[in-house]
Amino acid sequence: MHATLSWLTVAACLLSSVHVALAAPAGAEERVKESFQKHTNNWAVLVDTSRFWANYRHAANVLTMYHLVKKLGIPDSNIVLMLGDDIPCNIRNAYPATLYNNVDHNINLYGDHVEADYRGYDVTVDNFLRVLTGRHDPLLPTNKRLDSDEDSNVLIFLSGHGGDKFLKFQDATEVTSEDLIQSLWQMRLRRRFRSVLLIVETCQAATLIADIKVPGVIAIGSALKGENAYSHHADMEVGVHVIDRFTYYTLQMLDHITPASTMSLQSLFNRYDHRLLHSHVQYISTHPLPLDKVLVTDYFASQAKLSPLLSSGTVPASRPFNTTFPAPPAAGAPPATLWSQMADAGETLVRAMGQYRYSGRVAASCALVLLAAAASFA
Repeated sequence: MHATLSWLTVAACLLSSVHVALAAPAGAEERVKESFQKHTNNWAVLVDTSRFWANYRHAANVLTMYHLVKKLGIPDSNIVLMLGDDIPCNIRNAYPATLYNNVDHNINLYGDHVEADYRGYDVTVDNFLRVLTGRHDPLLPTNKRLDSDEDSNVLIFLSGHGGDKFLKFQDATEVTSEDLIQSLWQMRLRRRFRSVLLIVETCQAATLIADIKVPGVIAIGSALKGENAYSHHADMEVGVHVIDRFTYYTLQMLDHITPASTMSLQSLFNRYDHRLLHSHVQYISTHPLPLDKVLVTDYFASQAKLSPLLSSGTVPASRPFNTTFPAPPAAGAPPATLWSQMADAGETLVRAMGQYRYSGRVAASCALVLLAAAASFA
């Protein structure tokens, strides 16, 4: 889906914003700035747009960011991970079912706790833009959705091959700068974020972000127009380059921070050295705060108060869901009781199947309840 949005609508929004700004009472600007510091939840959309073994490093870039934000507290339920190819299972992989970003093979980026939401040919321009704008089929599982809201800070990280105002998907289609801009406008109008940090690592990445005017967006590209984005080093045993320079040095700067870190985005951006990257970064901002007042952890770390589900045995009221095993209906139970139990078990079964983070044993238990209830009617 190449998202479209009436420029008349955008113009009306801009004129409305100008009118409000002109009529705003004293102190309104400070209240706006304060509101941007009070986001209540964080989301991440991490996209490897490439296929083929030679693009190993693009998957490593995205999985490096995935582990970084998870380490800083953003849970899988708030991460949409899109991997363009199954690099770990590629027949050329000398270390099957693994993926590394360094020659020391210290950390398998594709370990047991990686939850990829879109893989292979499901990683398309259409699906990516639908994730951003929230325009999904109603039956799409929640793990494939960006369920952000007007209080969300959203990190979007894209890695792949690109050029002047485009980023290739699957070496077949492209997302353009106009697609990104229109999707960000739709997100803004649908109140799907408080602020967005968009990071693009590709050749000529700056051309993808240069024309963004959507309020509340900060964007950085790894290379200027006419510049390439380079890999950092190769692993001779694996036979390919395993990480790009921009991701490598970003990880080097952020690997040891904690959710309590006071590092600002301005400080991070200033540390990118073109002598190390072999390219020049470019960033833009429509955020109301200067970037030395915006923290890195506003986007890379979780601000949500996560409920201890395993210790309490409950789930938050905002996401009611019974994950206990339903008991089979008693012999001779009245029809009303049977219908109620069947309805509860059916709902639990559908959710357990649609949201794979719930145990398969729950789904099996619900299925048995439905069969037992049906047998009681017979």
